[in-house]
Amino acid sequence: MSTQVNTAFVQQYSANVQMLSQQMGSRLRDAVSIENVVGQHAFIDQIGKATAVKRTTRHGDTPQMDTPHSRRRLSLDSYEYADLVDDQDKVRMLIDPTSSYARAAAAAMGRSMDEVIISAATGAATTNGGVESGGVASSTVSLDATNNSVGSSSSNDGLTIAKLREAMRKIDLNDVDPSIPRYIAVGPKQIEDLLGTTEVTSSDFNTIKALVQGDVDTFMGFRFIMTNLLSIDSNDIRKCFAWAEDGITLGVGKDIMARIDERADKGYATQVYYCMDIGAVRMEEAKVCQIFCDETPD
Repeated sequence: MSTQVNTAFVQQYSANVQMLSQQMGSRLRDAVSIENVVGQHAFIDQIGKATAVKRTTRHGDTPQMDTPHSRRRLSLDSYEYADLVDDQDKVRMLIDPTSSYARAAAAAMGRSMDEVIISAATGAATTNGGVESGGVASSTVSLDATNNSVGSSSSNDGLTIAKLREAMRKIDLNDVDPSIPRYIAVGPKQIEDLLGTTEVTSSDFNTIKALVQGDVDTFMGFRFIMTNLLSIDSNDIRKCFAWAEDGITLGVGKDIMARIDERADKGYATQVYYCMDIGAVRMEEAKVCQIFCDETPD
C-alpha cells in the first residue's frame, strides 16, 4: 500500500481524502492529430510541395513530375500507475479512498501524455527517407533557430504582443492553411506578461483580461492552453510554443486503461491500476514555432 496513506486516518481529523492541487488530465490531447498505432513504431507518410510546369509546345510530351514523399517515425512507450488500498486502511478511514486514488492515477496519465506531446513539439523529430531511398534512411530534424523560433534562450523579455505577431507571421510565411486550428501553450507568467504590456484602455488588454477570466480562450488567432509542464532552463527562460493542429501527431497504441481489482497475492487489497502506450512526433517544422519567454523574478 502507499506509505502515505496514514495521513488520511481518522485520527488526523479528516473526513475526506482531498486531492492536492495538480493538473487533472491532458490539456493538449485535443489540440493535436491522433493516430492509432499497431506495433512499436508507426510511419506516417507525407507529400511535399509540387510544382507545375508551363506548357510551351503543342502536342508535346506529357511532363513527368516526381511528387516529393517523406515520412515521420513515431515510437510508442508504455506508462503505468498502480497503488494498493488494504481493507484495514478502509476500516481506519471514514471513506473508501479508492475513487480518489483512481482520480490521482488518471491525472498522472494525462500529465504524462502532455509531457510526451511537449517533448515532441520542440525536440528532434525522426524522419525516414521517401521513395527514392526506399523509405529506410533515418535521420532527425530539429526546429530551425531562425525560421521556427521567436526570441532565444538568452531572451530578456517575456511574452509580448510583438512575439505573438512574429509567431503568427512565421507560420503564415510557411503557407500553413489558415483553416487549420492554431494553438499556443504558455505558462501563467506569460498571461501576466501580456497584461503588463498592454494599456488598460486598449482592446488587446480587454481581450487578454477576458482570456484570464476564462470568458474567451483565443487571441490573435491562437487558442491559448495554459500548462506548467513547459520546460524552463537555468536562465529562467521558459520554452513556449505555437502550432497548427496537424503539425503534431499523438500516436495511441493503447489508450488509457483503468482496472480496479482485488489482489489475492496482496491480502485481497484493492489495486488501482492505469496504463497506456503512447508516443508523439512533430510532423512538420513549418507548423510549429517555439517562443522563448523570460521568467526572471522581479
